[in-house]
Amino acid sequence: MHRFANPARFLKIARPLTPWLFWSGLALILVGAGCGLFVTPADYLQGDTVRILYIHVPAAWLGMGGWTGIAVAGLMQLVWRHPLAAVAGRAIAAPGALFTAICLATGSIWGRPTWGTWWEWDGRMTSMLVLLFLYLGYIALANASARDGQGGSSSVTAIFGLVGAVNIPIINRSVVWWNSLHQGPSITLRGSSIEPALLWPLGLTLLGFSLWFGAIVLMRMRTILAQNKVEARMQRLARG
Repeated sequence: MHRFANPARFLKIARPLTPWLFWSGLALILVGAGCGLFVTPADYLQGDTVRILYIHVPAAWLGMGGWTGIAVAGLMQLVWRHPLAAVAGRAIAAPGALFTAICLATGSIWGRPTWGTWWEWDGRMTSMLVLLFLYLGYIALANASARDGQGGSSSVTAIFGLVGAVNIPIINRSVVWWNSLHQGPSITLRGSSIEPALLWPLGLTLLGFSLWFGAIVLMRMRTILAQNKVEARMQRLARG
C-alpha cells in the first residue's frame, strides 16, 4: 500500500481511473434502474412500491461500506502512518453521509405504504440514524483539524472512525437480534429471499452505485490534495 503513498503516484492512477468509474457506474445505474422500473414485475404483496429497493439497498450498502472504509483509513493512519489515509477518510465521509441519508429517506418512503408509518424506532432504523450522526461528527472533526493546520489528519478523527465502526455489525445484525418491522436479511451467503425476477437489476444498481461512490471518493481525494498543496504554498509564502 505504501507504493501509492506518494501523492504524485496516486494522482497518476486516480486521474484516468475517475472518469472510467464515474461513467461506467452511471451506465449501470441507468440500466439497472430502468430495468427495475419498466421490466421487472410488481411484487405480489407490495406491488410497485418494491421497486424502491434498487436505490434503497445500494444506499444502505454504501452507507455501511463507507464507514468501514473510514475505519480502515483510520487504522492505516494510526498504525502505518500512511500519508494518504486521512485524505481518504475525509473523502469518504461526505458521500458516505449522503448515501446513509438516502437510505433513511427511501426506507421511510418505502415504509409508509408497507408498514403504515414513516418511521419506527426499531433496531435497524435507529442504528442507521446513529450512523448518519457519526458521519456528521466525523466531518466536523475532520474540518476542525483542517482549520487547525493538520490537514484533517488528527489522530482524534482516526480514533473516532475506528470507534464508530462498532455500529456497523449492530446495523447488520439488528434485524436478527431484535423483533422489528424491518424485514430480516434478504441476501446472505446461503442465498436470497428476493424473487429472482426482481433480484437481477439490483446487482446492476449495486455495482453501479459502488463504482460511482469510488469515483466520487477519488475526485474528493484529488480536490483535498490540491487544497493541501495550495495551503502549503501559501504558508511558505507567508513565512518568506
